[in-house]
Amino acid sequence: MCGIAGSIALHDAVSPPALEDLTAMVGALRHRGPDEFGLYRDRWAGLTMARLSIIDLATGQQPMCNERGSLWIVFNGEIYNYVELRAELLERGHQFRTVSDTEVIVHAYEEWADDAFARFNGQFALALWNSDRETLVLARDRLGVRPLYLCNHGGRLWFASEVKALFAGDPSIPRRLDPLGLAETFTFWTTVAPQAVFEGITELEPGHVRTISRESTRDRAYWTPDYRDSSAVPSTSLEGAVERVRSALEDAVRLRMLRADVPVGSYLSGGLDSSLVAALGRRVKGDKFSTFSVRFEDAEYDETPFQRSVAALIESDHHEITVSRRDIADVFPDVVAHAERPLLRTAAAPLFLLSRLVHETGIKVVLTGEGADEMFAGYDIFREGKVRRFWGRQPGSRLRPRLLERLYPYLARSPTAQLAMSREFFGRDREHWAQPGFSHQIRWQSAAALQGLFVADLRGETRQVDVIERLMASLPPAFRAWSFLAQDQYLEVRTLLSGYLLSSQGDRMLMAHSVEGRFPFLDINVVELANSLPPSFKLHGLDEKYILKRAAAGLVPDDIIRRSKQPFRAPDAMSFAGPSPADWVTEVISERAVTEAGIFDPGAVNRLWRKVQARPAGEQFSNADNMALVGVLSTGLLHERLIRSVPARLGAIEFKTVVDRCVAPHAGGASADPAQPRLLT
Repeated sequence: MCGIAGSIALHDAVSPPALEDLTAMVGALRHRGPDEFGLYRDRWAGLTMARLSIIDLATGQQPMCNERGSLWIVFNGEIYNYVELRAELLERGHQFRTVSDTEVIVHAYEEWADDAFARFNGQFALALWNSDRETLVLARDRLGVRPLYLCNHGGRLWFASEVKALFAGDPSIPRRLDPLGLAETFTFWTTVAPQAVFEGITELEPGHVRTISRESTRDRAYWTPDYRDSSAVPSTSLEGAVERVRSALEDAVRLRMLRADVPVGSYLSGGLDSSLVAALGRRVKGDKFSTFSVRFEDAEYDETPFQRSVAALIESDHHEITVSRRDIADVFPDVVAHAERPLLRTAAAPLFLLSRLVHETGIKVVLTGEGADEMFAGYDIFREGKVRRFWGRQPGSRLRPRLLERLYPYLARSPTAQLAMSREFFGRDREHWAQPGFSHQIRWQSAAALQGLFVADLRGETRQVDVIERLMASLPPAFRAWSFLAQDQYLEVRTLLSGYLLSSQGDRMLMAHSVEGRFPFLDINVVELANSLPPSFKLHGLDEKYILKRAAAGLVPDDIIRRSKQPFRAPDAMSFAGPSPADWVTEVISERAVTEAGIFDPGAVNRLWRKVQARPAGEQFSNADNMALVGVLSTGLLHERLIRSVPARLGAIEFKTVVDRCVAPHAGGASADPAQPRLLT
């Protein structure tokens, strides 16, 4: 896993990329890959990368090229089927100098061009520079596990794994929050690519490849989720499908365990998904296997007994970290700086602390259970959508809404505890039960109500485009032909999975401490199998992840399989409110800071703060107040850390690989041997 960055000139009059700019970009990404640094430069393009060495430790340095030195790559990620692709390419006459997955990408692109990306089973963001054709190719994995940001500024196209590297590469790039990016964040909890939260910056969409030259730009989707088969008569029995799911997961875990030249551990939350992944990983490992868990001082969020039960069963070398409210408050500024977007929940903070623990134990790679809920219908929103549609078919029924009481049993403000309020909330617009987006609309509308905290001018800008309507207008043509469950899953994948779970809680928190996350449930074979299954195999009545539970039988403890779904959560507003808030909280929420940031109305923020501070001890925060306070604080921190502050250019970088075609070799500018170290400042 790595961080990549670079730029290309879009006009003939633009000068070659400056070494100090490329060095500053990679310096801003050194947390993603502290093991080695590499750089390529010619008249038109500059590529640079920070490497976290996982595969082919000895000869996998980047930038890497083809035999002719005409096609150069910087690559962030892993291609898990690279061994099989390498064998196929060898048969076709390609020659290899390394045993890395990076070189396989170069030859695969030579052989199949854009079609190569659909052959990859992996998680990646990459840049390929063809120096003969003066063309840049950018590509991103199907589900957006790895990030890639773009900015057209100063006659150049800049790209990087993180926004802070763009700002470091060219400090003249405007640093402002985008009104539509904020509108999406305060609706969907995240931006939806290509929209980004910073003005003038976009994000390459998952499953897309973009080809850029000075004459043109071409975008192509090489993959989109497809659920066409899921509504058909099952081609196999449930028992047969269970075996296929188990086999696909076993293969996915095996690939992620064995395609690494460093030890691989596993996160263990105590739920079904991570428990199953850890159990399968332990089987592959055969000897010492490390697992990692978060404990909470607040009993409402703690899952310690379940975590320890699985760790004992699989006999793992188990590591724990206990997180308090104050711990969350203390690290939240760094969490936001790494997430590079406003957050409406604090769940990223414990994961930031957990990845630090992983790093401290010397483990570079961990498996996680992320993606299982999206692929196998594990979230309560899928059950909720089913109940609300059932109620909507008979909107006057008194019995049908009673099913709401089976939802969210882990919440203090559950439908069972607040019957009247829950019926009012979940009953909104139930007559529109057949419309696209019905399952998510009330959530989006509730989050969008937080935009009432914005200053008047910003509210006016955000209302110029209805971001929900824009999302609905971009749905694939086949959307209405899919089952309702498939529609709900697609929306969850399109919005929350990539931009929030795999980014704010995934890639950014892991790579903050140079740890690579691997996600067996997002293996393309698992994804396409799950998408082809009938809805009843995934959501059986109101029993979520039905087929996955059956596939896990005998591998994880029965109490894990039987327990109700409990999503990963952490104390939110209560981490910041109280008699002794962290110093940064009172500063960020001060009238001066709020006014300077220009996003929220200072009076509205003051009223919110007084309200949460006046909450009696032991009383739960409302969902709206939780999101509002966390959103205000995280946006203020984002302004402080990435907008108000000018990114500092770090000191010298010792590059392992330097290929500089802008300076004659006799002048010391280019390495005849790309592995020759060179110090750039």
